[in-house]
Amino acid sequence: MFEFHFSKVASFKNDLLSGFTVALALVPEAVAFAFVAGVDPLVGLYAAFMVGLIAASIGGRPGMISGATGALAVVMVSLVANHGVEYLFITVVLMGLLQITAGVLKLGKFIRMVPYPVMLGFVNGLAIVIFLAQLGQFGEAGQAGWLHGTFMQDSIVDVAWLQGEQLYMLFGLVLLTMIIIHFLPRLSKALPSSLVAIMVVTGLVLGLDLNTKVVGDIASISGGLPVFHVPDVPFNLETLFIILPYSVILAAIGLIESLLTLRLIDEITESRGRGNRECIGQGVANTVTGLFGGMGGCAMLGQSMINVNSGGRGRLSGISAAVFLLLFILVGSALIEQIPLAALIGVMFIVVIGTFEWSSFRIIGKVPISDALILVTVSAVTIATDLAFAVVVGVVISALVFAWEHAKFIRIDAREDHNNSTVYAVTGPLFFGSATSFLEGFNPNDDNDDVIIDFARSRVADHSAIEAIDTLAERYLNAGKKLHLVHLSEECRRLLTKAGNLVEVNVIEDPKYFVAEDSLA
Repeated sequence: MFEFHFSKVASFKNDLLSGFTVALALVPEAVAFAFVAGVDPLVGLYAAFMVGLIAASIGGRPGMISGATGALAVVMVSLVANHGVEYLFITVVLMGLLQITAGVLKLGKFIRMVPYPVMLGFVNGLAIVIFLAQLGQFGEAGQAGWLHGTFMQDSIVDVAWLQGEQLYMLFGLVLLTMIIIHFLPRLSKALPSSLVAIMVVTGLVLGLDLNTKVVGDIASISGGLPVFHVPDVPFNLETLFIILPYSVILAAIGLIESLLTLRLIDEITESRGRGNRECIGQGVANTVTGLFGGMGGCAMLGQSMINVNSGGRGRLSGISAAVFLLLFILVGSALIEQIPLAALIGVMFIVVIGTFEWSSFRIIGKVPISDALILVTVSAVTIATDLAFAVVVGVVISALVFAWEHAKFIRIDAREDHNNSTVYAVTGPLFFGSATSFLEGFNPNDDNDDVIIDFARSRVADHSAIEAIDTLAERYLNAGKKLHLVHLSEECRRLLTKAGNLVEVNVIEDPKYFVAEDSLA
């Protein structure tokens, strides 16, 4: 799926250097997402530190980077605006507890049900979102964008573009960063190319005193250690009713983004993470973050790609990224604030190029139309709304397409045997989508007095299928015909309430499978 080629050997040096590179890229992202959520920049930076540290330490995917993300920030903004930041903190605590519960109940395995076209749509949509998020750095803050007065006003692409020398300087430095990252590995792999690019561009800007935006132009990142803080909210049912909907949505978005990122990193590194452990790790991280004044977070695809692309494989890479970020806040803010935004934008553009699945354009005409539609839909919904909703939409469409296609596979073949009995052989899955076609395949009034329905080549899948069999049995009873239902599973036979003792049991040949039925639980 991806075209990255990495050494499979994790090293102490690579983890430290890649962690330092990731920490540099985390600063503007955390600050930007804090602004999106309507909170102080340090709230986003503390979240990036604590979520990154704890998830890297106890999560299920070494080498994956976690922190404050835009997917969560856009949900938080209305909560902060309506109720204040203290309600955000308690919401993040409850979000973490819900994620821990999901891990304990082993719900992480359900990420395997996400189809491949949905994965492609998620990757492409997220790459586009990362790209669009960088466009704001090419504009003047507080100015009306170039789309002002249109329906696109105030959208992520409605940027008040820089003019003249400032714009050209920014473009030039971004391009220089991307060139260094792309070509340096061909000459030497002693240092991560992203780190070298940031150092070269920063040295160039400071040495030549170039007029371009730096990290300090966004906000000051200077601060102290996070302090334990119980959210200052009333602990009553009213507060629970306020925060519960937000917590559920944030927990779902966080887990979906984290588990999908885990799957992608698994594929890139040719190793396997542990989804349920990652759910618990993310939950513990968010619970602690909420109690230390952070906005919460989840896995970050862009920063995770920077990490693995820089050679980060072990837990040390994520831990070192979090520790370096804290050091930036405590003692290195003056230096970090001098880093040109162009260098960090260039790094993220390289991430976008590497993340986007360009082969989608090649295969989109070769795959089934339904898969192409799912891919495009998930990408578009990811851009327009949020990741969790996009994945749910993609999975629902995939399930409906699957049901529609497999509903056509049911086949009813009729014949007469030597005993002058009408024998029906059912072939194909019997479930809610094929139940109607199944019933239409029989004509009780025209059949012989003795009727046999053979389910040896059919799979009874759900309650709708059981009801269809019950309905059919009742029709034959009303027509005065003798009915034999053979080769049904034991569970299905027990659930047939109207067929009664007409079900014949073939102990030797009856299949052993289970019906997906709630009443069996």
